[in-house]
Amino acid sequence: MAHAAPTPGGMRGTRDTRGVRRTRVTARPIRTPDVFSERTHRMARFGIPVVLGLVYGYWAAANRRDGGAITGWNLLFGFTCAVAFIMLCIAVATLAPRLQRELHSGVKSAFAGVAIGFLYSQTGASVLRSAVMGAVIAAGVFMVFFYRYYTREDGAGNRIR
Repeated sequence: MAHAAPTPGGMRGTRDTRGVRRTRVTARPIRTPDVFSERTHRMARFGIPVVLGLVYGYWAAANRRDGGAITGWNLLFGFTCAVAFIMLCIAVATLAPRLQRELHSGVKSAFAGVAIGFLYSQTGASVLRSAVMGAVIAAGVFMVFFYRYYTREDGAGNRIR
């Protein structure tokens, strides 16, 4: 016969004065298991922005050259965009969690909107169209992040899940 594995925060047994066993439910929060070590998390905190920055720099340089020859100026532009993206991404990832959920969502969505708007502007599109594209992306990202933080935090910003 199969039995359920014990879980933290489950039923706990106690005995009353007559020796009858009673159970009660404890109110411990259930956390998802952490499968990676602290060292892995520390490496990912900087590794992910670096990889994303290199992809972003390549994408911006490719948009700017528009299928033409790769030049030194094009490489310099790509690496400059990559360094700027990496620094801003790390700054947003460090500072945004300290803000209220509305501002937290706003900072991350503004970063995403500006990044996409800049990439779109490198294709030769007008400034107005690039700004609209960035604003649309920022609005979508804001809705997703706000919903995520709104459903996982209380009014004071404390995580509930």
